[in-house]
Amino acid sequence: MNGSSDMQRLLLGRLSLDAIPYHEPILVGTFAVVALGAIAVLVTLTYFRAWGPLWRDWITSTDHKRIGVMYVALGLIMLLRGFSDAIMMRIQQAISFGSSAGYLPPYHYDQIFTAHGVIMIFFVAMPFVVGLMNFVVPLQIGARDVAFPFLNNFSFWMTAFGAVLIMLSLFVGNFARTGWLAYPPLSEPAYSPDVGVDYYIWSLQVAGVGSLLSGVNMIATIVKMRAPGMDLMRMPVFTWTALCSNILIVAAFPVLTACLALLALDRYVGTHFFTSGSGGSPMMYVNLIWIWGHPEVYILVLPVFGVFSEVVATFCGKRLFGYASMVYASVVITVLSYLVWLHHFFTMGSGASVNAFFGIATMIIAIPTGAKVFNWMFTMYRGRIRYEVPMLWTTGFLITFVVGGMTGVLLAVPPADFILHNSLFLVAHFHNVIIGGVVFGSMAGITYWFPKAFGFRLDPFLGKLSFWFWLVGFYFAFVPLYALGLMGITRRLSHFDDPSLQIWFEVAAFGTGLIFLGIGSFLLSIVMGYRNRDRLRDHTGDPWDGRTLEWSTASPPPPYNFAFIPRVHDKDAWHDMKQHGYARPTDGFIPIHLPRNTATGFILATLSAVCAFGLIWHMWLMAGLAFAALVLATIRHTFRYDDGFSLSAIEIANRERRRTSMRAEHA
Repeated sequence: MNGSSDMQRLLLGRLSLDAIPYHEPILVGTFAVVALGAIAVLVTLTYFRAWGPLWRDWITSTDHKRIGVMYVALGLIMLLRGFSDAIMMRIQQAISFGSSAGYLPPYHYDQIFTAHGVIMIFFVAMPFVVGLMNFVVPLQIGARDVAFPFLNNFSFWMTAFGAVLIMLSLFVGNFARTGWLAYPPLSEPAYSPDVGVDYYIWSLQVAGVGSLLSGVNMIATIVKMRAPGMDLMRMPVFTWTALCSNILIVAAFPVLTACLALLALDRYVGTHFFTSGSGGSPMMYVNLIWIWGHPEVYILVLPVFGVFSEVVATFCGKRLFGYASMVYASVVITVLSYLVWLHHFFTMGSGASVNAFFGIATMIIAIPTGAKVFNWMFTMYRGRIRYEVPMLWTTGFLITFVVGGMTGVLLAVPPADFILHNSLFLVAHFHNVIIGGVVFGSMAGITYWFPKAFGFRLDPFLGKLSFWFWLVGFYFAFVPLYALGLMGITRRLSHFDDPSLQIWFEVAAFGTGLIFLGIGSFLLSIVMGYRNRDRLRDHTGDPWDGRTLEWSTASPPPPYNFAFIPRVHDKDAWHDMKQHGYARPTDGFIPIHLPRNTATGFILATLSAVCAFGLIWHMWLMAGLAFAALVLATIRHTFRYDDGFSLSAIEIANRERRRTSMRAEHA
């Protein structure tokens, strides 16, 4: 009997039927919906015989454009999950007063707000900005792909399987109940003995590897693969902000990896790095997690600053005002973002001198950000502004982000932070910056570059509807939280005793409903854009009259991006080429080398997720075998020579002639 029990423990670890939350009606209903959706997708793919193209053209692709599209698609899928958590939280807070306990038990509510934060930062915002950088940067700098195409594929699938582990926690076991940063001692085994924190640790470790390698790849691409004549001060502003963002990724994500590794050792081996009663320090964890966490905010915001710079210049019909100051401001923000992390915990008692230094540094970082805002406004001044959908998102950002910046400067004052710390005011400020900056910027970037990716625009009416639902819904949802925070209401509470507060939460829930309509309108704009693609198709390859090199290619671009690598003579490279009568060459084509598709990235990421699942549930045999297979697959790929393939000069010439004739027909 003992032998059978030992074998079961070796194979299944802590996993049992009790880990499946079949007694939770909300989770059972969610599982049923997800299962039916998965079955419908499988049946659809089988009916249309799409498995082959899906595997060949997407899953194993090393084309940076397809990988960028998959990143954005992952972000949209996880947005639906993360926002459903937000709706559940807001409904619970709106009805849970006095004798009413609401519909969510406290332990379930705690899982929801933890998962909401983790998903929105790691698996919505990060895929959005990384996807835009993946798609756009090589086209903007005149490169045919990123520096390491296989690594790009592997990075995406590591991020995707990190998201899979988060989704698994919904149906097998539970998720952390610690808040999205998993502070000790709450995340230590004494207070979280179940698998929730382990899901948190290993999903972020898997996704973090993907983010780190993507950062290395993008830096190498920008530094080494620019077109002839494109020196650093001729790069588009979006490429500059992508470079700064990826430098921060490479600098910050190893800190997150080390921090979570130390927490894992506390939980698995019995060390006490963060256990105050045994010689450790919880404040060391808080310092480490915020040394990563505050640069993470700028990892997300810097690329969308680049998006707004491209959009404003395009839809105002002018060169971007103050190009050099934009570049210098981005670099200054990159440096200062590493000198402000302690403003997240002024209340820890580190002393007046330390608090003063970090408070002043936080105020200083607002200066280059303000310079960017003025540059965008001066670009708009006397410009011929066209309020297309991307420009609407940009205008909404300028208003909303400035409000978030002002409340951020307020929180940078230590005495004010002592009063407002851990209140709903802080929640409102954070969302003011992330939604008003990152989400609005991502939406602007997606709608702006969508015609370049697919050859047709999103439905403009639904796009504008989505913007207005988002903008109005945001203010309804978060301005009440500012007021509640000033009243001293603490965040992360699922029940309130004072009935006079209920109206504020009801207004916030109404705003969340408007944002839900905004998300639905955006998704519907994709569907209707596809259905009306012939009407919305652009045959010139230049749907917004853009100014940078990505517009010099067809829409969508060919696999090789450019038949001829452009030569850059000015900052607005494509605009400069058109001014000088740029025309497509008709001869002189040479073979182009392209990397082969590979299944290795998908396989390695799958093995990583299996190993992580084994570690979460203490299934040591599964974890060991998956890790061994991971090492062997890595070695095999390392020593396998596969140098891709070449498109012949004749094939390239024929493709370019067809593209030129199609443009002439529709001109």
